[in-house]
Amino acid sequence: MSAKWEKKDTNTGVLTFEIDQEVIEKGLSQTFNRVKKNLTVPGFRKGKISRQIFNRMYGEASLYEDTLNDILPEAYEAAVKEAAIDPVEQPKIDVESMEKGQTWVITAEVTVKPEVKLGEYKNLTVEKQDREVTDEDVENKLKEEQEKQAELVIKEEEAAVNGDTVVIDYEGFKEDEPFEGGTGENHSLELGSGSFIPGFEEQLVGVKANDELEVKVTFPEDYQAEDLAGAEAVFKVKVHEVKSKELPEIDDDFAKDVDEEVENVAELKEKIRKELTEQKASAAEDAVKEEAIKKAVENAEIIDLPHVMVHNEVHRSMEEFLNNMQRQGISAEMYYQLTGTTEADLHTQFEGEAEMRTKTNLVVEAIAKEEGFEATAEEIEQEIAELAEQYNMDEKAVRKALSEDMLEHDIVMKKAMEVVTDTAKEA
Repeated sequence: MSAKWEKKDTNTGVLTFEIDQEVIEKGLSQTFNRVKKNLTVPGFRKGKISRQIFNRMYGEASLYEDTLNDILPEAYEAAVKEAAIDPVEQPKIDVESMEKGQTWVITAEVTVKPEVKLGEYKNLTVEKQDREVTDEDVENKLKEEQEKQAELVIKEEEAAVNGDTVVIDYEGFKEDEPFEGGTGENHSLELGSGSFIPGFEEQLVGVKANDELEVKVTFPEDYQAEDLAGAEAVFKVKVHEVKSKELPEIDDDFAKDVDEEVENVAELKEKIRKELTEQKASAAEDAVKEEAIKKAVENAEIIDLPHVMVHNEVHRSMEEFLNNMQRQGISAEMYYQLTGTTEADLHTQFEGEAEMRTKTNLVVEAIAKEEGFEATAEEIEQEIAELAEQYNMDEKAVRKALSEDMLEHDIVMKKAMEVVTDTAKEA
């Protein structure tokens, strides 16, 4: 094969390559054998026409298009490898020549990964992280556990205050017309939680059981349902119950209820401190790594990042997100309906981080290349074993799902990130 790469712009060019006669003839034979099975020709049994007769009747060129479709992917992949380029999207294919008995000449307009000029990526200085767990941290966690153990007690005659829970029916109206999603029955709402439309909960402070009232609100300008964004609305509210939160006393019995492995409050506090220490240490390490990688990316120069790469990253993130929703029994259509959003809204939501993730991947790949990282056979086997354990899969299934190239890429990317993160220093 002969492949030639001609750069047209910073990250685009034309790849010209040939497909030799041996490959073409093999492809034509396979195409002919597939076509003739369904071909009925007078004087021949179905599927029994010879290649010579077929060529005389229909012309060999009638097989060219299907043959090219069959052999093109492998030929293009070989040409890309020979030209040592790294495409980022499907090429625009054009046929230069398809003459009988001669090599076929194909051109492909290709967008490739941009050049990355690395800056400093080792021994980077990052912000010092706080790993200390204070007595206040322990007490706050203890109060969280106390809140979880709280009971709601019905208030017979007393008015609702912030922190109380009201059980209500409500119906919303915009310009005297009820709107979709504005109705609820026996809805429990904690006043002061900020879980409802701004201004709604404040107007329920002071209500009592069996009260009926109208609550006037203005929806936020960025409200997810466009027809309600910035609109004024009135909710007719019926209060069924008012409940106050009754907190348990923090004593040894409480400690045992929170954690059956402890005997008293002192032991619970000690265990909480240990858990918080581990959590803070882990969070600090993650923060250091994240900042170090971010600095390495900022120190690098990426020459004209192709928009298609960011676009592809957005769609990859959307697909991953919607697949996670699907595993929870929520289809894409259901998600959009429940959230009052559209596919375009979700696209916009992921656009913000897609460019940074794309740049990060490019820089980490460049670091891996600069360091000359490779993946050994032992490392690939270890990666397969770890993935199989992580996802509770058979190792054979992992090998089938992930090619060796993909596994090798993941391994060298990890090594490159470790070069950045392991050498970072806090100050």
